[in-house]
Amino acid sequence: MKKILIIEDETKIARFLQLELEHEGYEVGICNDGRQGLQEALNHPYDLIILDVMLPSLSGMEVLRRIRQVSDIPIIMLTAKDDITDKVMGLDLGAQDYMTKPFAIEELLARIRVLFKLKSSYSNASDEKKLRCGKLILIPDKFEVSYDETPIALTKKEFELLHYLMLNKNLLLTRDNILENVWGYEYMGDTNIVDVYIRYLRSKIDQKFEEKIIYTVRGMGYQIKDA
Repeated sequence: MKKILIIEDETKIARFLQLELEHEGYEVGICNDGRQGLQEALNHPYDLIILDVMLPSLSGMEVLRRIRQVSDIPIIMLTAKDDITDKVMGLDLGAQDYMTKPFAIEELLARIRVLFKLKSSYSNASDEKKLRCGKLILIPDKFEVSYDETPIALTKKEFELLHYLMLNKNLLLTRDNILENVWGYEYMGDTNIVDVYIRYLRSKIDQKFEEKIIYTVRGMGYQIKDA
């Protein structure tokens, strides 16, 4: 049975989520405080965390940052704000998904199912050999990327995006393809988050090493090609 931790200070929301998740067959833990939630996440095994941004004693962003220092457990952020800056910050710190209150419980449940499926697929990919694109090398099970033997430091989401691009080397990937397979669900809103992360990768690879690898197909999407 999958175990889910809810870190949410609004007790009615936390209780509602608990009942719905338990109805779906999940085992659920609840914490109403950021510091307490962090300790629970670090000291007990969970398969996924639903984490509110606005929490007493320790913010959700800080809880996320500290968890990511030791664990890659899937995390869905909840917030009352609908601010792209907030979303980018959470995703850049390592959250897999982001939902703005109020939200439909059916959508949350669907995103949880996709995250579990995605985690399973990435686990299966851990036995892959090195992925190569010209002088660019990515080693999935070691979380390592290098260009001509020079290490490249990437955030978790940048690594996952590059991994997906290299798995589909020389193929055109639409923004929807990338959102669904890297962010873990079929994103229905603004897709510019993909463009933001493509720029991050280009600054660390194409621009730094002065060799074009990531290509834009205008009006279509992106592809990575052998240099």
